Amino acid sequence: MRVQAFSAIRSYEDIEAFKRAMGLLPPVHRIALRLPEYERFGLASQIRRASKSVPTNIAEGYGKRRSVRNFKLYLEHALGSSNEMIVHLQITECLEYVQPGDCEDLIEQYRSISQMLVRLIEKWQ
Repeated sequence: MRVQAFSAIRSYEDIEAFKRAMGLLPPVHRIALRLPEYERFGLASQIRRASKSVPTNIAEGYGKRRSVRNFKLYLEHALGSSNEMIVHLQITECLEYVQPGDCEDLIEQYRSISQMLVRLIEKWQ
């Protein structure tokens, strides 16, 4: 039995964390393109991978939602990737690959996504 608040979820595309993570892909990839050439296979690659991992894990988990345990496991993977994105963006700023504050909004948005995922994991039954 699912919690009533989630009854409106008919597709992974209805999950707010999915929508927000998809919306962050373009600006995140623009930041990755701004990184130095020597980071192309390091930090830039990790940023591109982790940013895509958030929505794809939500979608894959939703496809396996008949098992609450499996769905939550995929949501936990998405949460891990969201937290990973926060750190990658902090590293990008710390190493001065971007101007101070360039990643601030993205970091806050990933924090919000992480909070949404935590609530969804806690409440999904």
